Amino acid sequence: MYSKGFVKIASVTPKLKVGNPTYNVNEMLKILDEVQASITVFPELGVSAYTCNDLFFKESLLGETTKAIKYLLKNNKYKGIVVIGAPLEVDGVLYNSAFVIKENKILGIIPKFYLPNTCEFYEKRWFQSGFEIVKQKSSVNYLGNTIPFGNLIFKSIDGQISFGIEICEDMWAPISPGNILAINGAKIIINLSASNEVLGKREIRKRTILEHSRRNEGAYIYSSAGVNESTSETVFSGHNIIAQNGLLIVETENFNQESEILYGDIDLQQIDFKRRNNSSYRDTLNRFEHNYQEVIFEIKETQEYSFSKKFDSTPFVPKENVLADFEKIAALQENALIKRIKHVRADSLVIGVSGGLDSTLALLIAIRSFDNLKIDRKKIIAVTMPGLHTSEITKKNALDLMNNLGVAVLEIDINSHVKAHFDLIGHDGVTEDITYENTQARIRTAILMNLANKYKGIVLGTGDLSELVLGWCTYSGDQMSMYGINAGIPKTLVKFMIYNYAINRFKKDVRETLLSILDTPITPELTSNQKTEDAIGKYLVNDYIIHRVFRHGDSEQRIMWLLEIVFKLNKTESEKYTRNFFKRFYSQQFKRQALPDSPKIIDISISPRGDLRLPSDIDY
Repeated sequence: MYSKGFVKIASVTPKLKVGNPTYNVNEMLKILDEVQASITVFPELGVSAYTCNDLFFKESLLGETTKAIKYLLKNNKYKGIVVIGAPLEVDGVLYNSAFVIKENKILGIIPKFYLPNTCEFYEKRWFQSGFEIVKQKSSVNYLGNTIPFGNLIFKSIDGQISFGIEICEDMWAPISPGNILAINGAKIIINLSASNEVLGKREIRKRTILEHSRRNEGAYIYSSAGVNESTSETVFSGHNIIAQNGLLIVETENFNQESEILYGDIDLQQIDFKRRNNSSYRDTLNRFEHNYQEVIFEIKETQEYSFSKKFDSTPFVPKENVLADFEKIAALQENALIKRIKHVRADSLVIGVSGGLDSTLALLIAIRSFDNLKIDRKKIIAVTMPGLHTSEITKKNALDLMNNLGVAVLEIDINSHVKAHFDLIGHDGVTEDITYENTQARIRTAILMNLANKYKGIVLGTGDLSELVLGWCTYSGDQMSMYGINAGIPKTLVKFMIYNYAINRFKKDVRETLLSILDTPITPELTSNQKTEDAIGKYLVNDYIIHRVFRHGDSEQRIMWLLEIVFKLNKTESEKYTRNFFKRFYSQQFKRQALPDSPKIIDISISPRGDLRLPSDIDY
């Protein structure tokens, strides 16, 4: 499967018999008849089996291996790319090799370069390293055909798919062939392996593969020998791994007696996006001389694409080490705020508390920081400012939270102030237009700023990353503060933090208030019956778009397609979300250009001094 910049790859550990190429190739063909992927990878020396030892010297095994590969080519009905491992004899010398096959044609053959010859491994007894021969030969004759040989990068005609090959020990070298292939354009590194299992090796192997994919800004496909290779004093587990850009996509290690297929979806466009953005990767290009050949192949895009793994619809929300990640985020916010308080020698902290999500999180960080500094919580001036459309539930939540947390509480009704301002500027005070909304927001900010002067403190901003990306804030209103503590946290992560504060850090009174805040519809309460998500769409969906845009560099068309898959939206709904997102994102950049300082919390930021350097005037 290959569509819209995604390619499905299968990493296979087949059931096999040591020294029986005919059986092994037949098993491969059975797997290829059922596999649903565009590239399928089998383990190192999978045609003969890895643990043949001195059988590799026997003409009978080598001849049977050649016949088996010929049989595979003749009977291969699979339309994708197949990568298999087999011994290759060149001028009477054996090379542990990878064969890249498309239907009935061998596209190229790659020798193993680093041969392990310590502990339980004795490969130099049977095989020769490929380092010297690739200097002399760029092709070999095999089954009557001239086949590209040596350092090869395989590229699809459309330029989207490109991959190179490593064989087992190559990966463990200080400078691996895959590193060189990656900086010469290979987006995917495929490793055919026969890595035996001992206690602790699985973790080391996984870390190594993840680091390769991170350093190379690409994907890494690892297919390893399984339990049927286990013989004499070595045991193999079939630990297969698929990783991309430092993240694990999928892995298995089941000691399975039967053949096992592991599927993974590689995002080729994300690899392109990451490489364009990574200056260190770009700086390595063309720095190291390396002779390699390009092998072009054709692979057709499919109309349909079925993902092997369900997409995470809340990618910003921790799923595994939940409490540890919660504490890390809290500590980042806390220590960022502590630094600012110390630097400006603030006597107090002023914060507007609306009873909504963002101001709640900001207040929780404020008390955490003051407790750390051993400053009386009464130095936190928490201000609730009910206005023309403040509801009883949000006002109650704000007051309950402030009182139960023991901060200084100010309640300032802004209605008369707002009406006086309407009179001053000639607004009728009835028409609920943008002036009507923003007047309230700016008056609240002015009050907070002046209180900060009065109490020799700073105003703590509350707006989150999602609001700022969408421009859902009032310029020189809630957009402005003296430190934006939540500007690095998307809305779905804000909810995660408040929930974990409620469940893990507070007792009944505060916990109940926090849970009530989580259950209250999100609204700035600036007009009648106003609900944020009615205007800009669900934050769940918008945060997912943020994830795809900032982490993957996705186009509008690709995002529309993914929204239909992830959230089961119809085409009209997905198009509306996408168009609205990009329209708001580009038109509101001027607000982000004037953002106050804020701590970076996750791997993306919208600070004009950090990750996002955009002009304010972008036509969309």
